[in-house]
Amino acid sequence: MTTTDPLPGTTDLPTAAELAAFTLAAQHPATHDWTDPATRLGTLADEHEFDLQLATDLDLAAQRAEFLNAGPAAPAYLNRWAAVSADLHAMLSIRFEGLDVTKPFVDISVTSRPVTRADLPALADAARVYAAFHPPRLRFWSAAPMTDWADLEPDRRVLAAPIHTLRGHPVPDGLTLIPTTTTAHYADAQAAYDAVDAAHPHHPHEARLLSAEDLQECIDAGTMFGIHWHGEWAGYAGTLAYTQLGLNAQVVQELLLTPHARGHGLGAALSTLLARHLPDPAQVLSGTIHGRNRGALSAATRAGRLDVGGWWWAGTDLP
Repeated sequence: MTTTDPLPGTTDLPTAAELAAFTLAAQHPATHDWTDPATRLGTLADEHEFDLQLATDLDLAAQRAEFLNAGPAAPAYLNRWAAVSADLHAMLSIRFEGLDVTKPFVDISVTSRPVTRADLPALADAARVYAAFHPPRLRFWSAAPMTDWADLEPDRRVLAAPIHTLRGHPVPDGLTLIPTTTTAHYADAQAAYDAVDAAHPHHPHEARLLSAEDLQECIDAGTMFGIHWHGEWAGYAGTLAYTQLGLNAQVVQELLLTPHARGHGLGAALSTLLARHLPDPAQVLSGTIHGRNRGALSAATRAGRLDVGGWWWAGTDLP
């Protein structure tokens, strides 16, 4: 390959602004009223600049190849803008769950229109561009209700709502949030997760405690709170401010109740209390919850957060 030859999948690449427009069109209709569309498009375009870099930057591809050491040479790690069908293009990426090279998958990060069930065979065929990695499945986004894809394996759902709409829900007596200033309860939080994991073996695949470093980042931001129930420490609730789906959001990093506080219907009130403590009511309270974590999904929806879509797994039929 000479320096003047186009790299695979880089011809006719859309601009970041075009990718942003595709992404916005694929979002849940309710979210279009939550922020200025032009601002959201600009935010999404900034995020998609990295998709384009991953499609064109061989130095970055080489760094990924060296770090992951999954076998194929650097060009194989490039993103690809693929013609999936006559009316569908997609940005494809090779990814690895937990950076584990034995768990490759093809991520569909952008599509030129929302994905339908009829598109899945063509998407699986397009994923063959990464056949050297032998990815057994692909992941795509849909804003459609979970019931529309009930036969597929869900990944994470996004549950979100403007903060000002969440503050009026009732909160049980004795349940409060107090700003956290230290990581002193981190071991208690880990023990709480361990107890849930022991009772529900599938739970480690759905949720895990944030790292001590991430906990400290939330503390430094002033958006990590200790949950107190009748005067006793009962878990963590915290966020970080960054964009999600192009929205100006406070994104949930942890919502954890200790065993003595579980089973009392307190989960929904944690979103309400967070909304009351977060400084900017114009932001969106957002967060991802695994599609199989029915308890957490129920608590978020009872608090007024809307399921605005999520990611799904589909097979590629690649060996």
